[in-house]
Amino acid sequence: MEILLFFWDLLGETGLVVTPFLPGDSLLFVAGTLWAAAALNVHALAALLIFAAIAGNTTNYWIGRYIGPKVFQWKDSRWFNRKALDKTHEFYERHGGKTIVITRFVPIIRTFAPFVAGVGSMTHARFQMFNVAGGVLWVASLLYAGFFFGNIPFIRNNLTLVIFGIIGLSVAPVVLEFLRHRLRRA
Repeated sequence: MEILLFFWDLLGETGLVVTPFLPGDSLLFVAGTLWAAAALNVHALAALLIFAAIAGNTTNYWIGRYIGPKVFQWKDSRWFNRKALDKTHEFYERHGGKTIVITRFVPIIRTFAPFVAGVGSMTHARFQMFNVAGGVLWVASLLYAGFFFGNIPFIRNNLTLVIFGIIGLSVAPVVLEFLRHRLRRA
């Protein structure tokens, strides 16, 4: 929960709300289900999606690494705050590895975390180690779950409900942290 609170505070301090909500978890599950139904090679799909997940986070990291220090040289303002950059660097020194892995499973934050790791100057080798581990874990767990469970009649017949359930589980930590944060302020 400390990870979610960090991101919530960072978003509040910077005023930055630019990360998209992508239902990646449910898409991976559905892809596994469709691959099983079509009797296609799920391992080839897994390799491709793992590569894409790792490449996406790596690109996001390098964008943050390139843009972050340049932007934070500007005068402090609502959008750019040197204190926030220092706080980010300290956070990633302590919790960067688990942040990169855990946030794979949290929509919105999953697209923000590698960028912030770059901005916060997380060591690239350390970032990449956790990026690969998180990418493999995220894609494999959801894709293979869809592949193995997607042909169970109950799940296949209620796929829409399963998708909404996956999205609900993915969003729940963010919603709970938001509510907890609001209660603390009140």
